[in-house]
Amino acid sequence: MQHSTSHAVLVGAIALLGTCMGAAAQSLQPGQTAGSFSLTGINQFKTDMNEGGSFDWYEVNARLGANRQFSAQWGAGVFAEYNYQHWSWSNPVAFGGEAPWEGISTPQLGFSVSYSPAPDWRVSVSPSVEWAAETGVGTSGSSTYGAVLLGTHTVSPNLTLGLGAGVFRQIDENRVFPFIAINWRITDKWTLSNPLPAGPAGGAGLELSYKVDDEWTVGAGGAYRSYRFRLNDNGPYAGGIGQNRMIPVFARLSYQFLPGTRLDLYGVVNTGGNVQAQSADGVQTWNSDYKTGVGLGLNVNHRF
Repeated sequence: MQHSTSHAVLVGAIALLGTCMGAAAQSLQPGQTAGSFSLTGINQFKTDMNEGGSFDWYEVNARLGANRQFSAQWGAGVFAEYNYQHWSWSNPVAFGGEAPWEGISTPQLGFSVSYSPAPDWRVSVSPSVEWAAETGVGTSGSSTYGAVLLGTHTVSPNLTLGLGAGVFRQIDENRVFPFIAINWRITDKWTLSNPLPAGPAGGAGLELSYKVDDEWTVGAGGAYRSYRFRLNDNGPYAGGIGQNRMIPVFARLSYQFLPGTRLDLYGVVNTGGNVQAQSADGVQTWNSDYKTGVGLGLNVNHRF
């Protein structure tokens, strides 16, 4: 399964939107093309901040992608994604009692190219660009761009291992993070794999899933997520930068109700969370850790 960007996200974090492009290309035969569409909704309920006050937010994410395997060696894919979050604040003491931001829009475009020098080896590069900003900013000063590099080795028909790295310029900050790629079919029922796409928000995470039958699957896992966005000129931190980071731990219940169409229900616990606002000149920073946040997510994924 897999992407958002940053954000298939809670908070761009648990929108598990289908398979990442490199992995998807591996399952296609030469000359085949496959597409996918995902729609995800997430809600994080009222969450208290350590410095006082609270917040809650909801998120909607839509993603359209396509992959083609041109030959046994070469494959490619493209995607377009749009993510929107809306935050509500109650007396955020660390931010002077004023809401540091409200609506956040994040459109993203990307593509992927993969190459197999041998049947059991594959390397891929997945460049992308997104514009993460509070409503009213537009694209100026809000771009995040870079690429995910990945190399995998098929150890056996049931085990693929790999190493990857994300290299991104996230608004005005450089980020480099390594991650481990794994797809291990432990038994006919149990699988250990990456549930999220690697992207500007972080690595791919880990999930252990159990296939109950041909229709039902349950799973649990976690990841690390951190994302930044440009603030508009109308708020208390005009032209500054907002940031949210957390470690989401989730449980998943999935139902395959049509061939190629899956419904995922997520329960998410966000731990180790921190929200931050930085002045436009980068001199001042306001932030607060927050208590464990609880959320629910619903994802519909269709492959065609």
